[in-house]
Amino acid sequence: MRFPSWIDVYGRQDYRGECPQELAEQITFFQWLRVQHPGLHRIAVHPRNEGKRSYQQARMQRLEGALNPGAADVIIPAGRSFVCEIKRRDHTKSRWQKGQLEYLEAAHNAGAFVCVALGSSAAMEALECYITQTTQSG
Repeated sequence: MRFPSWIDVYGRQDYRGECPQELAEQITFFQWLRVQHPGLHRIAVHPRNEGKRSYQQARMQRLEGALNPGAADVIIPAGRSFVCEIKRRDHTKSRWQKGQLEYLEAAHNAGAFVCVALGSSAAMEALECYITQTTQSG
């Protein structure tokens, strides 16, 4: 998996080995967020772009704006939004889904804090950096 130069990557890019699936990493991050930062947890979202749905369901959800291909795993809408794509700790076991890089780049160009986190610990580190940057500039 390659990372463009404009995106911040949290976690060790050289790690290779056993690691949890992305879903487990997302769950771990959101549970940590609920306990450590309940105010941010209250507004954090994980768009459900994947999964089975009928043609009619997909069409209706797309019309409603509920389906945005490539939307990141963690979005915290705030003064400066936090947009984080969580991948597996060993990023060679992950791949970019259709539209993900384009979504992240659009968020980056709009001024969001955009990152890729290799595992839940890296996502936690990224959020702490986001909080530090936000409080220092605000």
